[in-house]
Amino acid sequence: MKAAGRLFLLGENVKIIEMTDSLIEQYLEYLRSVRRSSDKTLTAYKSDLSDFADFCANRGIEPAAAAASDLRLFIGDMSLERKAAVSVNRALSVLRGFFRYLARFGIRSGNPAETLKNLKTQSRLPSFLWETEMADFAELPEKEGKLWPARDKALILTMYSAGLRISELCSLKLANFENEYSRARIVGKGGKERYVFFSEEGTAAIKEYLPARAAQIKAEKPTDALFVNKRGGALSVPGARWITGFYSGISNLPKHIHPHALRHSFATHLVNSGCDIRIVQELMGHANLSTTQRYTHVNMEKLKAVYHKAHPHA
Repeated sequence: MKAAGRLFLLGENVKIIEMTDSLIEQYLEYLRSVRRSSDKTLTAYKSDLSDFADFCANRGIEPAAAAASDLRLFIGDMSLERKAAVSVNRALSVLRGFFRYLARFGIRSGNPAETLKNLKTQSRLPSFLWETEMADFAELPEKEGKLWPARDKALILTMYSAGLRISELCSLKLANFENEYSRARIVGKGGKERYVFFSEEGTAAIKEYLPARAAQIKAEKPTDALFVNKRGGALSVPGARWITGFYSGISNLPKHIHPHALRHSFATHLVNSGCDIRIVQELMGHANLSTTQRYTHVNMEKLKAVYHKAHPHA
């Protein structure tokens, strides 16, 4: 909650705040323990719900009993504050989930947020590398001979060939692997388990890196993490992000390459090769098919580019 906003709240509004704090904490605990939401998600949810609670308290409204008209005023205030459409839509999504929770556990009836539509946002295609660009990028560690070439090549190919999130990459352990490092079982967002698979080149890079990894592990501080730093400890998410950024900086590719771009490249290449969109969804660990479908737009952009380049009247 915003502390500054509370200094002027007296009487009944104080009771509203106390009740709301309790409901918000209950909901966040539900997301944490049952839905297994990440700390990042919980922080974002708490921020949006606290803003809504402040809005309600300043108007003498009990948040749990808010109507759709109250929510429209809240969204209107966000727009007047020039909040980005994506921020407004995230707040709407948070409120839908919050009121769905309240209705499910009998705290109120109905969900006033369900009738509210998201604001229109400009559709942005995900950043990715074409197949030849990806091949060049994967060769950089060996070609440049900097940092830790064997580890870094394995890191890039592992992330790309399995379409991993950077958090999933850093949480990979040797015990997760099966079938001679050609597949692994991982836990993704929301605690959802899935199998991922590695290309022959990716598997070969992992096997080539393992002896050097074993030599780096300290006997007094052993770790089962696949990727380690030069001190022998598990590689952190910031560390993996820094490594990717380093190679992006020394590459000749005309774009910034971040870890998620490798995941986007994986999905784009599968779609471009004709892979069924639902299979791509499963491999990516997406909860909703609509998230995966944006990669079909990438394929469409490629077709348009080829058309305009080849057609004599284009």
